[in-house]
Amino acid sequence: METVAAFQSSSLSSLSYNWVARSGPTRPNLVRFGSKSLLSDACIQQRPSYNRIQLSNRKFGIVSRKCTAIRASLQPPDSGSSSAPIAPLKLESPTGQFLYQILVSHPHLVPAAVEQQLEQLQTDRDAETEKEEPSASGTELVLYRRIAELKANERKKALEEILYALVVQKFMDANVPLIPTITPSSSPKNSGRVDTWPSQEEKLEGLHSPEAYEMIQNHLALILGNRLGDSSSVAQISKLRVGQVYAASVMYGYFLRRIDQRFQLEKTVKILPQGNEDEDANIQQVIERSDEALRFAQPHPEVSSGGTFGGIKPSRLRTYVMSFDGETLQRYATIRSKEAISIIEKHTEALFGRPEIVMTPQGTVDSSKDETIKISFGGLSRLVLEAVTFGSFLWDVESYVDSGYHFVAN
Repeated sequence: METVAAFQSSSLSSLSYNWVARSGPTRPNLVRFGSKSLLSDACIQQRPSYNRIQLSNRKFGIVSRKCTAIRASLQPPDSGSSSAPIAPLKLESPTGQFLYQILVSHPHLVPAAVEQQLEQLQTDRDAETEKEEPSASGTELVLYRRIAELKANERKKALEEILYALVVQKFMDANVPLIPTITPSSSPKNSGRVDTWPSQEEKLEGLHSPEAYEMIQNHLALILGNRLGDSSSVAQISKLRVGQVYAASVMYGYFLRRIDQRFQLEKTVKILPQGNEDEDANIQQVIERSDEALRFAQPHPEVSSGGTFGGIKPSRLRTYVMSFDGETLQRYATIRSKEAISIIEKHTEALFGRPEIVMTPQGTVDSSKDETIKISFGGLSRLVLEAVTFGSFLWDVESYVDSGYHFVAN
């Protein structure tokens, strides 16, 4: 990523088996992208608006305790095919299953249904807070605390799936289907490729401001190098590496939406700082620091852009970000809630499966058992664009939900 000063991490290779590395409960080790392509020689083998709608409690109700028999399959009931899910992650809590049914049948009612679920969560949390611990000690006290812990975990899971349902709804509103679980195509014409999804680039571009999309294009250039405009060539790529890039891009989108909101506000009220005349020099410093963060990612001869700036172009938003001090930039680069971190992990795992990481005696990752996938550079670009958009939406819905049910750490 071009604004590497925002992130404190060693490299993508340090990502945990849950895809998102952590350095604290709400401060993941966000990755840094260098000026070289992330797709190294070891990983690639080149081949030839929420509307307030009132719902009747009688009709929809708060179903957290009434939907235990419903199992969400994440597939529209009229699709007629098991291969057409609306999202890769299955919602398992009663709240998540209820919201899924609304997503399938009446997606425009999801915000109102969410408000009801949040009201119920708030009521449950308040009731739990007002309870006094029993004066007894020993087994009874341990049992009381264990029950309280289980209830808190249920509320956390419900909250995560509320956030996820809102992200899915935003993709549905934009008429952009989420990429399903990554599996090789059985169609002879696709020759085992995993990217059978449409591009959707124009729709995804329209979901970001022009300044933010410039930064996204730079992000893509750093990943794909001179293959950015080559959508048809197919490569054999490490599935683990692609999953890491996807998770990193979600976090980048989260950071980018957060910083872009501030930029757009200051631009509107005309209080933006003066542009930095030494922008090119600053970009070069950023890239040099990026190189240190990605020593493992040696450029592939077919992927590396070969330019001094690795395809990075000056942009107004980049200059704005470079004007921040390190502490401010670090704060903006931090994912604020455990729930958001968990969603990134679970969504990435639902897409790519649970990675099996084996460490060698030397402390490095054993790549001999690493699965590879066949994907075009156009398909990889689509994955990254979706991931960045997913992160942007996650920031939006996290802020929206927190306004009604406070859970984000200060």
